[in-house]
Amino acid sequence: MATSSGYEHTVGATVEAIAPIIASDDSESQNDQTVGFTYQDKTDMKRMGKKQELRRTFRILSSIAFTTCNMGTWEILLTANTQGLIAGGSAGLFWSLVWVYIGQAFVILSLAEMASIAPTAGGQYHWVSEFAPRKYQKILSYTSGWLSTLAWQSFVAVDSFLVGEVILGMVAINDQSFVPQRWQATLLIIATVLAIAAFNFFAGKRLADAENLFFAFHLLAFLPVIVTLLAMTPEKQTAKTVFTQFTDNGAGWSSMGLTVMVGQVSCIFVVLGMSCPIHNELPIIRALTLYTGSDSAAHMSEEISDAGQVVPRSMVWSFFLNIPLTFGLLISYLFCIGDISEALSSPTGYPFIYVFQNATGSVAGATGLITVVLLLLIFIMTSTYASTSRQLFAFARDNGMPFSNWLARVHPKWQVPGNSILLTCLFTMAMSLINIGSTVAFNAVLSLGVVALMATYGISIGCVLLKRFDGEPFLPARWTLGKAGVYINVIAIVYIAWAFFWSFWPNGYEPTAQTFNWAVVLFVGVMGIACLEYFVHARRFYEGPVVKVEGRS
Repeated sequence: MATSSGYEHTVGATVEAIAPIIASDDSESQNDQTVGFTYQDKTDMKRMGKKQELRRTFRILSSIAFTTCNMGTWEILLTANTQGLIAGGSAGLFWSLVWVYIGQAFVILSLAEMASIAPTAGGQYHWVSEFAPRKYQKILSYTSGWLSTLAWQSFVAVDSFLVGEVILGMVAINDQSFVPQRWQATLLIIATVLAIAAFNFFAGKRLADAENLFFAFHLLAFLPVIVTLLAMTPEKQTAKTVFTQFTDNGAGWSSMGLTVMVGQVSCIFVVLGMSCPIHNELPIIRALTLYTGSDSAAHMSEEISDAGQVVPRSMVWSFFLNIPLTFGLLISYLFCIGDISEALSSPTGYPFIYVFQNATGSVAGATGLITVVLLLLIFIMTSTYASTSRQLFAFARDNGMPFSNWLARVHPKWQVPGNSILLTCLFTMAMSLINIGSTVAFNAVLSLGVVALMATYGISIGCVLLKRFDGEPFLPARWTLGKAGVYINVIAIVYIAWAFFWSFWPNGYEPTAQTFNWAVVLFVGVMGIACLEYFVHARRFYEGPVVKVEGRS
C-alpha cells in the first residue's frame, strides 16, 4: 500500500532516544516507564506525538486475558438474555447469536487494523482524527471522543449496578421475605465501585498479573457451571424446542419475524461485550451490559508491549476464543431453562437464578453457582474500569475534556491515571444516587452507552473506508487486512447500521415509561449538545490528535 512522503519519512527514520517523560524525583518510577517499551512502541508513540507515561506491563497472554475477560461473553449472556427470551424465545436467542457473531467479526477485524496503525489509548476518536477528511476531522473526532467517554463511563456504572443486583437476587432466594429496595442497590453500587477503583489505583502495576488469574477463572469456571446444569436439571427441553421454536413471551409485536429482530438486541450486545442489570420490566437496559469488550484492548495500548502487533491479535483471538464458550453456555442454558414464562417471572429479576435453583434443587446449590458468576462479574468490571479510565485519560490529554490538564495527570508513584480513575468513580456514584429516586431515570441515562459506542465504531470504520474508496494512502499496519480490507469494512458498516437501527426499538409493542427505550431520545439530545458545545466553545481549543502526528501537520 502506498504511503505519503511524510509517512515514508516517519517509517524510515531512525528513532532517537526518548528521554524520561514524567518529571519526577523518583528514579525508579522513571525506569518503570521503559519496562516493555520496545523499539516499535517508541516508533509508534513518536509518530503519534505521544509521550510514554504508563508502564507497559502487558504481554500477549495478559493482553488476550484482559480482552477476553472484558468481553466476558458467557457470563454476561447468563445475566442479559431477558430481552431475547421475551422476543423470540429459545430459537430466536440462539439464531440471533449466530448471525450477530458473523456480523461482529467484521467489526472486530476492522477495529483491529486501526489499532495496529495507531496503537493509542485514545482509540476511536484518535483514529477518526487521523483518517477523517481534514475538513471534518475536528468535529468528528471531538464528537467520537465524547460519545466514547460517555459510553465507557456508563458501562462502569451499569457493571456496578449488575453486581449489586445479583447480590440482592442471591439474598432474595435465601430469604423469601426479603424485598429489595432501591437504596440498597445504590449502597451496593457505591461499595462496588469504590473497591474496584481502589484496586485499579493501588494495584495498577499488578493489573496484568491479575488479568491472567481472571482469565484462568473465566475458563475454569465454565465447565462446572454447564456440567451442573446438564447433569442436574431434572427435565430438559427437546432439540426441536431449542433450535426451531420461536415464541413471543410478552413482546406483542405483529409478526414473529419482527419479534425476533427486536429480541436479537440481547445477542448484539453479548457479542460486543457488555453486561447489564435491571429487572424484567427494563430488558433493553439489561442487554446494555454486553457491550464493552470490542475496543477494550485498544484503550490499554500504551500499557501493552509491542502494541502494534499485540493489541490487534488480542482483539481477534479473544473474540474467537469466546465463541465456543458462549455457544456452549447458551445451548446448555436453553436445554435446561424449563418453562420460559416462569423463568422470566422469577422474583429475583434474573432468569438464570431461576434456572440455577431449578437445576440444583436447592438454595445452597444455586447460591454457590451464583457466587461463581458474581466473582466473574467483578473481574469483568475490574477490566472495564481500567479501559474506561485510560480512555478518559487519553481524551483529556488531547484537550477534549473540561479540566483536561488535571484529568491527564499520571500519578508519579503508582504510574496510573489517578485523577481519571477518581472521576470515573465519582461519575458512577453520582449515577447511583439517581437510582434512589427512580430506577427508570437511572437506566434512561445509562441506556445511551450502547448506541454511543456503536456510533463511534461506525464513524471510525467509515473514515477508513472513505480513505480506501478515495485511494488515499495511510500508514501501513503491522497487522493488516490487505486487499480484503475494503470488503471487510463495508460489511462492518452494514452490520453496524443494522445493529444501530434495532438498538433503538423498545422490547414490547406497547411500551410504558418503564419499558420504553430512551436511548433514541438521549442519543439525539447528546449529539445535539455535543455539536453545539463544539461550535460555541470547543472548536477554539480542540485541534484533534492528528495535529501531533508526524507528516500530518
